[in-house]
Amino acid sequence: MKLLAIVFLFFSINTFAQKRKLIWSDEFNYVGLPNKKKWTFEKGHQRNREQQYYTVNKKENAWVKNGCLTITGRKATIKNEQYKPNSSAWETKDSLAYYTSASVTTLGKAAWKYGRIEIRAKLPNGKGIWPAIWMMGNNRNLVQWPTCGEIDIMEFVGTDTNHVHSAVHYEQNTVDGFASATNKQFVQQPYEQFNIYALEWTKEKLNFYFNDSLYHSFEIHKANYKNTNPFKKPFYLIINLAMGANWPGPIDDNALTQSFVIDYVRVYQ
Repeated sequence: MKLLAIVFLFFSINTFAQKRKLIWSDEFNYVGLPNKKKWTFEKGHQRNREQQYYTVNKKENAWVKNGCLTITGRKATIKNEQYKPNSSAWETKDSLAYYTSASVTTLGKAAWKYGRIEIRAKLPNGKGIWPAIWMMGNNRNLVQWPTCGEIDIMEFVGTDTNHVHSAVHYEQNTVDGFASATNKQFVQQPYEQFNIYALEWTKEKLNFYFNDSLYHSFEIHKANYKNTNPFKKPFYLIINLAMGANWPGPIDDNALTQSFVIDYVRVYQ
C-alpha cells in the first residue's frame, strides 16, 4: 500500500509539471542592462526608511552577464533627486544618499493572475542586507497598499542567515488596517549556492516553496474584504536588494559590496 501511494504521488507531481505552460521568462542570456521590454527600474528612496538609493540604468547596480542578472548593493555617494529643503520626510530631507542598489519590476510590462512564479537565485549576505522577490497588485497606483495586496515570495535579512521568509499582506478590518500571514524556512548558506524560490498560485491557495519544499500555504478566501479580494486580480513582480531599515538593521559597511544574483525568472500557467 505504501509503495502504491508513493507511485501515485510521483505520477501526480509529474502530471502537474507536464501541464505547466511557460508564458513568460527571462533567462538572462545576454549582456547589458535588464531587458527594457520586460523590466523597469524603481528610482530613489522608495519605502520602509531604507537607506539605499535605487539607481536607474546603472551598470554598477544592475547588470546582466554570464547568464545572470546581478543586483549590487554598494557604499557610494549619490545626489538625492527627491531632496526638498526643510523637509522632515525621511526620503526627501537629505540632499545626498550614501548607499546605492537597484530594484527591477515588471510594472507596466507584465502581470499575472494564478500560475507558478519561479526564480533561481543566490542571495547576498551581511548585516543590513535585505534582498526580496515579491509581488504587488497591478492596481497599486489606483488603490494603494494594502488594498492592492502583497505577496512576498522570498525575503532574507543578513541578521538571520538561517531562514528565508515568505508573507502575504492584505487589507482587513484591524487596528492597522491590514492583516498578514507569514512563515519561514530553515536554510543553509543561501549566499553560497543557488536555490529556487517559487510561488504556486491557484484560485484557492498561495503556496510558497524553497526548492522542492512547500513551507507556507495561505487560503485566499481569508483575504475577502468589502466584497473584494486582491488575490483574485493580476500582480506584477519586483526583485530588489534593500539595505538598512528596521528589520535588517544597520548596514555593516565592511560587508559591502554585496550581490544578489538571479539565474532566471519563469512564469508558468
